[in-house]
Amino acid sequence: MGVYEAGVNGTDGTATTTTYSCWNMSMRCWCRWRWENHHHHHLHNLLHQRLFSLVFPPGFIFFLGYLVLYGSIGMIYAWLMFSKPYLRSTNAGVGLNSLGCQEDNEGSWSIGVFYGDSPFSLKPIEAMNEWKDEVAAWPVANPVVTCASLSVAGIPSIFVADPFIYVQGDTLFLFYETKNSITSQGDIGVAKSNDKGATWQQLGIALDEDWHLSYPYVFNYLGQIYMMPESSQKGELCLYRALNFPLQWTLEKVLAKRPLVDSFIINHAGEYWLFGSDNSGFGTKKNGQLEIWYSSSPLGPWKPHKKNPIYNVDKSVGARNGGRPFSYDGNLYRVGQDCGETYGRRVRIFKVEVLTRVDYKEVEVPLGFEESNKGPNAWNGARYHHLDVQQLSSGRWIAVMDGDRVPSGDPVHRFILGSASFAAVTAVVVVLGVLHGIVKCIVPLNWRAHFPWKRNNALLGWERSKLFSSKVRRFCSRLNRVPLSVRGKVKPGTRAGKLVLAVIFAVGAASMCTGVKYFYGGNGAEEPYPLNGSYSQFTLLTMTYDARLWNLKMYVRHYSRCSSVKEIIVVWNRGTPPRSGDLDSAVPVRIRVEDKNSLNNRFKKDPLIKTRAVLELDDDIMMACDDIERGFSVWRQHPDRIVGFYPRLARGSPLKYKGEKYARHHEGYNMILTGAAFVDHAVAFDRYWSNKAEAGRELVDRYFNCEDVLLNYLYANASSSQTAEYVRPAWAIDTSKFTGVAISRNTNEHYKIRSNCLLRFSEIYGGIAGRKWEFDRRKDGWDS
Repeated sequence: MGVYEAGVNGTDGTATTTTYSCWNMSMRCWCRWRWENHHHHHLHNLLHQRLFSLVFPPGFIFFLGYLVLYGSIGMIYAWLMFSKPYLRSTNAGVGLNSLGCQEDNEGSWSIGVFYGDSPFSLKPIEAMNEWKDEVAAWPVANPVVTCASLSVAGIPSIFVADPFIYVQGDTLFLFYETKNSITSQGDIGVAKSNDKGATWQQLGIALDEDWHLSYPYVFNYLGQIYMMPESSQKGELCLYRALNFPLQWTLEKVLAKRPLVDSFIINHAGEYWLFGSDNSGFGTKKNGQLEIWYSSSPLGPWKPHKKNPIYNVDKSVGARNGGRPFSYDGNLYRVGQDCGETYGRRVRIFKVEVLTRVDYKEVEVPLGFEESNKGPNAWNGARYHHLDVQQLSSGRWIAVMDGDRVPSGDPVHRFILGSASFAAVTAVVVVLGVLHGIVKCIVPLNWRAHFPWKRNNALLGWERSKLFSSKVRRFCSRLNRVPLSVRGKVKPGTRAGKLVLAVIFAVGAASMCTGVKYFYGGNGAEEPYPLNGSYSQFTLLTMTYDARLWNLKMYVRHYSRCSSVKEIIVVWNRGTPPRSGDLDSAVPVRIRVEDKNSLNNRFKKDPLIKTRAVLELDDDIMMACDDIERGFSVWRQHPDRIVGFYPRLARGSPLKYKGEKYARHHEGYNMILTGAAFVDHAVAFDRYWSNKAEAGRELVDRYFNCEDVLLNYLYANASSSQTAEYVRPAWAIDTSKFTGVAISRNTNEHYKIRSNCLLRFSEIYGGIAGRKWEFDRRKDGWDS
């Protein structure tokens, strides 16, 4: 305490100095502690940053950031394009076994039925206009048997193929190969039809062995029914006899100890002939080989033809059998399969000119079968490799044919392309890293082969003596100069450099979306949705005029390739109509020229329409075929309703017409606009052109508007139950906004006219405001 006392020792300065020195030392100690602590903290931060940069270098952060960004783009693309939450509650998924209809490298084969006056004039069942109310098919359309048909019946199946018919009176039995999705093995299934092939009842598995079975060739001999399936996996050709047709069979005899594929037996010129292919021999060209044997009985013994092998040629020639041979006009015809472009690309027909023990000659003849132009949206758009055609007692010919919408090996092909796309994304990130200066070298020069053992002097000398290592290092040195050279030329800081960066980034985004498409987008097909195991078709009708020809061309090209579209009708209201040949269409296009430019023409009665369902779809609306197919499936479940994609709610006092947002805000609707809606044309058109609707039609002509509103009032007036059904599309584009030819350009005026229509129609036909149907959020994919 004495340091604070003045006059100690006769001097003040000592005390003062002492006091200052203590304070100064205290400050110095404090500052030193702060400096050392700060320095230590700074060193700690530097060490932490250094450690972080070692563990997570800038290049790693850059790559991770861009990959996360591109991954997010891919996820958004997948969600927008391939997410289908509505499948949980649509008929498309009802009853399907989770083990059935899986993707398979062999394909997704299904079976269709054809009819004709001869084997060379076959038309698909939908062309015959076979209607079946019990399966809501007006008309029935191919395919008639699919993996879904079996899976619903409790038989897990990946695909069905190789169909053969056996006729018993008015009953048809269909034998086919089905690949079991549990064992991945081919079994022989059987179904029957009592309506000449329009519908099929699955009976079960007729034959199941421990080895793969296919190509169930069924025939009759001396009152007994035999089946000769392919069993090449076992290395034998086996003949089975029916004990209790069609589900119980017993092995009758092994006809040949050879792995013959796709074999058949025929009786010709007093002898039996066995045709088959053996792809196991040395020098044999797979799917291009054919041999023949002969015998006095289908039970053998069999002797080889003198000219065996009949064929050993390219697989595209049609040497491999593709179904049952048939006779027509006294001539014998063999069915072969062309495997050139892909396995089972198409069937080819050969007229047999000479068949003796010492000679064989055949010439190819046209089948007259018209291939679909719908690509993967058609059930047989990629290939068809099997045909069985037979004449019924009525004289009519019936045929069954299998088909696939994708080529052989499609999953592997998509995996390779998807992997290449993702590799391209990685390459794009590297290029972006180079341009941003993050990537300064491509290959580190201090690389060397890693040996887990100690390398001796002899090994080091061997490495130095080799020129390969130095050449590689020289190449890497030159490669590492590329980033600097590229940055010098592109100059990312300039406007041109930024444009280059944007283009490269866009390429990466496109590559990511392409990879996602190949991995998660399936085979690219927008398939129809079966109802009760059956498919159907509808007619597409649009109304337009000359100023909208550009819309029409794009419209026809797109929608004609939707699976269930049978025909497109263009109602031409004004101007010079195009020719049908001017439109790129996969289905017939009929242009119906009208005398009067009237919106009432949209619902004009047309006796040439061959389907019950008509999709009224404006020519400026573009939607995915999948949405169209889904809407058609919903309409088949409710054919008495207007089923469409644009809901409206008419409410208020006085009534006012409002847009879709109003309906969504009030969570309900009571009208569906027929600019995109399915109707039963017989019912809808009859109501529209009835005497009761005459006043409404006059109002439509006066306003040149409201024809869709009128139809909704007519439906509501005819029934007290629900008359409209909404289906939410994944996306929809109004193309008229890009062309400037929209009919209703002034929205306010358009809504005002429609509000007047609501008032007038309510006076004539009764109110509609009291009706309201809620949106099905789960079905429309609103809820996750």
